[in-house]
Amino acid sequence: MNNKNEKQKKYNIYLCTLGCAKNVSDSDMAAGLLEERGHHIVHHPMDSDVIMVNTCGFINDAKKESIDKILEMAGLKDEGEKKRLLIVSGCLSKRYGADLFEEMPEVDIFIGVNEYHRLPDILEAHQAKRELHIEDCAPDFMELSSRKLADNPYTATVKIAEGCNNVCAYCVIPHIRGHFRSRREEDILQEAEMLAQRGCKELILIAQDVTAYGVDLYGEFRLAALVKKLCRIDGLQWIRLMYCYEDRITDELIEVMASEEKVCHYLDIPIQHSSDVILERMNRRSTHQSIVSKLEKLRKAIPDIHIRTTLITGFPGETKAEFDELYDFVQEMKFERLGVFAYSKEEGTPAADMDGQVRRDVKEKRRDSIMRLQVELSLECNQKKIGQVLPVLVEEQDEDGTYIGRTPYDAPEIDNSVLFTSQRELKPGDLVQVRIEDAFDYDIVGVEV
Repeated sequence: MNNKNEKQKKYNIYLCTLGCAKNVSDSDMAAGLLEERGHHIVHHPMDSDVIMVNTCGFINDAKKESIDKILEMAGLKDEGEKKRLLIVSGCLSKRYGADLFEEMPEVDIFIGVNEYHRLPDILEAHQAKRELHIEDCAPDFMELSSRKLADNPYTATVKIAEGCNNVCAYCVIPHIRGHFRSRREEDILQEAEMLAQRGCKELILIAQDVTAYGVDLYGEFRLAALVKKLCRIDGLQWIRLMYCYEDRITDELIEVMASEEKVCHYLDIPIQHSSDVILERMNRRSTHQSIVSKLEKLRKAIPDIHIRTTLITGFPGETKAEFDELYDFVQEMKFERLGVFAYSKEEGTPAADMDGQVRRDVKEKRRDSIMRLQVELSLECNQKKIGQVLPVLVEEQDEDGTYIGRTPYDAPEIDNSVLFTSQRELKPGDLVQVRIEDAFDYDIVGVEV
């Protein structure tokens, strides 16, 4: 691969994506740009000339998963008759690029989260020498002209902003992704139109904080106005909002969610804790009372709303009393969807240097305690659906006549599934009506009507 004449070679490229939906979006864009230049995306590493691992570097478990995957892919570089290039991109690369460059000679090219627009040039110009391409500062939000989509993109994410200006004491995202920057409304609408024309039925708006959308470009929060315009696009049937900060969920946004039929009655609100003491140490803007008041307002305006949240146990200084307060809060609020993380000490964050670091076994015991409670609450929520007829988006066929799908109350990959039977042949992306007949901890069962 070090012959200069190979600069124009067209590569078969295998993309392996780890982490959140924002990483998936980045990989889609990278794949589109590569295909525009004549390269080919393949679905198995053994069919490739180039392997690219798009990593996550948010918390320790994600870092370990990323490193394990890099090493796994490195083991395939010389398998078979090909000698493959290995590229590592994404958050882990951005955060630890210089160290990884020294410690992982198996990797040929490192890029961060801001270099995808240059990836075709970097790849085509690559010679034998290993390369590190990590920009220190995040550029203005760059519109990429291409995006590779699945053959049947019935559900798709649209990134409406990049970066984050929140300075939560435990979080490295602002360091990795840069300052918050919104996309232009017209560019988002254009992408949504394209997705609808390709058959997209569920549009998922993503950003580190979607509720901050527009404040940097237009001087005001513009998420509600954007959602109303997206609802006018023919073909789109579900619009889902991910990662909403409690204090920025405006009355206008609630009204839009309540009145627009296409907007899923679902919000992902990362609350993290309920104790005012811990919330202040986390440098969160919310308080216990503001969270409770906002949840009550949402449930009054949208009675069937399903709220997903994430919590952190064992944050530095968390006492047993503060954990007990969190446990009681979960029991009282009865979140329909809930995930819990044991606090991960991340270097470079204020929380890493705080006094009162909690032992790992205590953090994990507290996490597991809440998750056991959530199993009971989830079953209770699911049992209330028995007898209801719900819209379901078909995702796969389990066996003849049996299918797996999701309701509007469930985001892909992280939430519940519906297992149901049908007397007719269905395909992924079909929207059907299902009567719910049984319920389990995290899934419900029914039959198409």
